[in-house]
Amino acid sequence: MKATGRVFKFGDNVDTDVIIPARYLNAPDPSELAKHCMEDIDPEFVNKVSTGDIIVATKNFGCGSSREHAPISIKAAGVSCVIAETFARIFYRNAINIGLPIIECKEASEKIEEGDTVEIDFDNGIIYNKTKGENYKGQAFPEFMQKIIKAEGLINYINQK
Repeated sequence: MKATGRVFKFGDNVDTDVIIPARYLNAPDPSELAKHCMEDIDPEFVNKVSTGDIIVATKNFGCGSSREHAPISIKAAGVSCVIAETFARIFYRNAINIGLPIIECKEASEKIEEGDTVEIDFDNGIIYNKTKGENYKGQAFPEFMQKIIKAEGLINYINQK
């Protein structure tokens, strides 16, 4: 499984309140959540992001509350993967549960810049920065997690069994 997209870069401690502001949590539809994804940190994000694009951040991405709305809004906005040095543990698990690929990679989070084009091979964790011609070795998912992501989330995976 692979993803290729243009990068949107964020820093440390991007919390769930800026990923999807609390005032929108009553929206039951993922497409409605997507309209407000990242708006408190980048009000133009939803106007700039295209299907397949990638978010790169540094440390502790997804900290804050345990709401699943955060990874749901990112996925619904069309983002194909989030790369960060580290993720908040509950965000990490929520992302897998809803089928949003995420990869931890310190080198990639430091070297990839806003606007770079990146290709990710999820099977081996290789992140290729096409803009700079560099490879970074991220943490590949175990096979069972890859199956959950390919099924578009844990519930779909279980229903397929």
